[in-house]
Amino acid sequence: MLVLGIILLILGFVFGISILWTIGIILVVIGAVLWIMGSMGHALAGRRHYW
Repeated sequence: MLVLGIILLILGFVFGISILWTIGIILVVIGAVLWIMGSMGHALAGRRHYW
């Protein structure tokens, strides 16, 4: 999710499409939170690790 968010941020910036930029920011934030929580050992939604 983190990588997809970064890709959408880049595409939104290059092509000037603001909706891709917004969705990219949301996905980067969610991906970062899941990655941090998973690395701390907290199980989220039945999974211990999110890559």
